[in-house]
Amino acid sequence: MNYFKKPAFLMAMMVSLAFASCNSEDPVPENDEELITDVTLRFTEVDATGNAIGTPFEFVASDPQGVELGDPTIETVELTKGKSYQMEIFLYNSIEDEDITEEVQEEADEHQFYFLGTAFVGSPVLTYTYDDENGEIIGLKGQVEVAEFPGFNNASMRIILRHDLDKNYPGADNPNFENYTQAGGETDLDLTFPLVLN
Repeated sequence: MNYFKKPAFLMAMMVSLAFASCNSEDPVPENDEELITDVTLRFTEVDATGNAIGTPFEFVASDPQGVELGDPTIETVELTKGKSYQMEIFLYNSIEDEDITEEVQEEADEHQFYFLGTAFVGSPVLTYTYDDENGEIIGLKGQVEVAEFPGFNNASMRIILRHDLDKNYPGADNPNFENYTQAGGETDLDLTFPLVLN
């Protein structure tokens, strides 16, 4: 009996071949997370009306492989009790020579920073307010106020950048939103700077 002349047998063979072609060589979904090798926090002291009155100073976290992939060098942030600062965040990919700050700004509706750690939550020693251009809520630029009489002088500044989140989710506009994952999206950056108050 010649099985190859039977239509049912031929159909079964075709289906088997189709399933066999679906193997591990299928393309892996692309990871859209930004590669960031350098994170710079720039602080400028401001007066009660928000005008700059001091010389800017910076603290940097960096890793040539990417701060999320390697073991980054992270400088300790030093601020003064009772002072107010403008804080700007700059992101850079030295591997591709790419300004990630600009990309985040251009995709403002898809990105947002959250500020956690002992510096901002619990018994916070820092208060953060978004102050981005055009009223956007991103966190590339904001106001930081340091408690005049903090309960402690050492804390941690955890800075998280989320991508493709629902900015209309209840609570998502709070810079210290501890349940930020509930707004969806992916994490592009999750980095903790040590903080010392002088």
